[in-house]
This record gives sequence, C-alpha cells and structure tokens, in this order.
Amino acid sequence: MQFFAKFIRFGIIGITGIVIDFGTTWLCKEKLKWNKYVANTCGFSLAVVNNYILNRIWTFQSTNYWLPEFGRFALFSLIGVGLNNLLLFLFHEKAGLSFYFAKLLAIGCVFIWNFSSNYFFNFHS
Repeated sequence: MQFFAKFIRFGIIGITGIVIDFGTTWLCKEKLKWNKYVANTCGFSLAVVNNYILNRIWTFQSTNYWLPEFGRFALFSLIGVGLNNLLLFLFHEKAGLSFYFAKLLAIGCVFIWNFSSNYFFNFHS
C-alpha cells in the first residue's frame, strides 16, 4: 500500500483515538476532578491501545510478532504523550488558548510524530 493511503488510514484511526482521548480526558477532568495533565495522559493512553490494534490490522496489515511491535508503538506513543503534554502546556498556559482547543492543536502536532515513527521504524517489512 502506498504512503499516502497509509497516512489517510492512520488519520482515520486517529479520529477514533481522538474520540476516546477527548471522552476519557473530559470524564476524568470534569466529572472525576482529576488533574488536567493526569486526565490528559489517561485519555491519550487509552487511545494508544485502540490505535495500535486498528493500525496493526487495517493500516499496516502487520503479521509481525505483536509484542515487540506494540512495545515500539507504546514507546513512540510515550514520547508522543510527552510532546502532547508539553504542547498542551505551551498552548494553554503560555499562549492562553482554551484547554480543549490547545489539546486539539497538540494532537495535530503529535499525529505527525506518531505516523512518521511508526511508518519508518515500526510497521515495516
């Protein structure tokens, strides 16, 4: 499958991850009154599991052994959550953007990292 098609599929799956991420973050932050960065990390983490499973099956049709592949996916995602929280802090606390708009911008930036790292270093033959 060509690069662009994989990029699009990765993005479509990313949308399901955004729904899980935002839903979990909202639940933890607004209803459970958790710290916004802890809530953000929980939302992001649940989205990672969802996104790995769907990308493994649909985007990359991987037949590689899943454990090291998931380990790399999780590592890239941990780097991504660090970037996500840093960007969220910069956009929200420093630039004064609303929390959820700042979160959306951070997700967009981290999407590029996540796709590139997985395309070039994880889901390859």
